[in-house]
Amino acid sequence: MTTEREMVHFEVQDQVATITLDCVEKRNALDMVLREQLGAAVRRVRADREIRAVVLTGAGGHFCSGGDLKNIGGLEIDTGAWRQRLDNLHEWLRLLLTLDRPVIAAVDGAAAGAGFSLALTADFVLATPRAWFNMSFIKVGLVPDVGALYTLPRVVGVQRAREIMLSGRDISAQEALQLGIAMELHAPEALLSRAQAIARSFVGASPTAVSIIKRALQDGPPSLAATLETEASGQPVAAGTPAHKAAVSAFLEKRPMPFVWPKA
Repeated sequence: MTTEREMVHFEVQDQVATITLDCVEKRNALDMVLREQLGAAVRRVRADREIRAVVLTGAGGHFCSGGDLKNIGGLEIDTGAWRQRLDNLHEWLRLLLTLDRPVIAAVDGAAAGAGFSLALTADFVLATPRAWFNMSFIKVGLVPDVGALYTLPRVVGVQRAREIMLSGRDISAQEALQLGIAMELHAPEALLSRAQAIARSFVGASPTAVSIIKRALQDGPPSLAATLETEASGQPVAAGTPAHKAAVSAFLEKRPMPFVWPKA
């Protein structure tokens, strides 16, 4: 009996889960095994309410180089089989995209194709100066997947997303910063520690407030009526939580606040 290699490392420390893709020889390409293990990691996060934030990263100097073309190239996969592959992926992708806790992607090296899409599932993307992004699907005659048709236009706008997807061109870390794809750039040796510092800061945040904010922004800018309804229904819920009361008490008593965004 052969034992399946562990390609996704899952670690929880200080209520922060760090998920690391580790198939270095393929630059962490998303083959079927890695996809399944990543899905299992996402489900573990969803099931563990003690986890307050997630860091998603890659080993070996790369985030994720995309789908494993050797895994699909030359295979006779019919329409039903393709649909099944994506349905399986979408099952855990929905869990990740609708997660009610912050996700921070720490991107070094390649974030190409499905790897770029995976980075876009995060609430915050941190990158190194040597990171690069490429929505490379058009180069191999495929449609962007792993949710990119939903996530990328919401970050850069429809016109820029169209250009990025139809050109298949490289985007440098600096351009990613300018476009809002990346939030901060850090040296490779500082990247993971910065991502984990941001994640740990949310241990002190109100999980109710975080959940309401993420849910409200899920489907894009809502109508004025829907926005005001979210405020009217969500604020009383948030105000009734112990987290709100603890934060107000700390403020009034001039004690350190439970949630403080860490300075870069």
